[in-house]
Amino acid sequence: MEGPWVGTWRPHPRRGPILAEFSTPGPKYWIPGTTGHASHDPTRYKAPAYTFRGAKGLVAESCSPGPRYFIHPSITKIGKYVPPSAHLTGRPKTKSEVTPGPSDYSTEKADKHVYSNAPVQSMVFRHKLSDALQTPGPGAYTLPRLLGPHTVYTHAEPCYSMRWKSMYNSCFQDLAKTPGPAAFSKVELDVYKKRAPKYTM
Repeated sequence: MEGPWVGTWRPHPRRGPILAEFSTPGPKYWIPGTTGHASHDPTRYKAPAYTFRGAKGLVAESCSPGPRYFIHPSITKIGKYVPPSAHLTGRPKTKSEVTPGPSDYSTEKADKHVYSNAPVQSMVFRHKLSDALQTPGPGAYTLPRLLGPHTVYTHAEPCYSMRWKSMYNSCFQDLAKTPGPAAFSKVELDVYKKRAPKYTM
């Protein structure tokens, strides 16, 4: 129970553990355990878990549909058995058509194809050519090249050309990009060697 007021503060019972009572972090941190299956530490190896199930329920006395269904004797495990039989059907209906008779043909012009005849010439007018039959002339096409390396369907022989001298690995190629000996002025020997005696008058 809560006590009397002490100034602006009233004593009351503690609601939980106080951090000052522990020399370690105490209940401030919670580390998952390494035993059991639930809330297991994910950084540790977990052994396989096994559970026990209850007994199975009662099995029905009969699992078949019984005599409710009638299966025809022609139904087998590989399909329906149908013995060979002949079927009688009516004659199909045909539509009668009127065809021409022998007297409807004229065979007089066919004699020249059956019997030997003398050659016969005839003169007719020249057919008028339409624009659709006008084909392009020989000058309307551009034939592919037959000489040189870039030909379409012919075998090209090796081609050679003359070029200027390559500067690759040449003595005139400056690979280091640095000045040569002639780019510097001559240094006197007296600068870096022992100077000889000099006489003046």
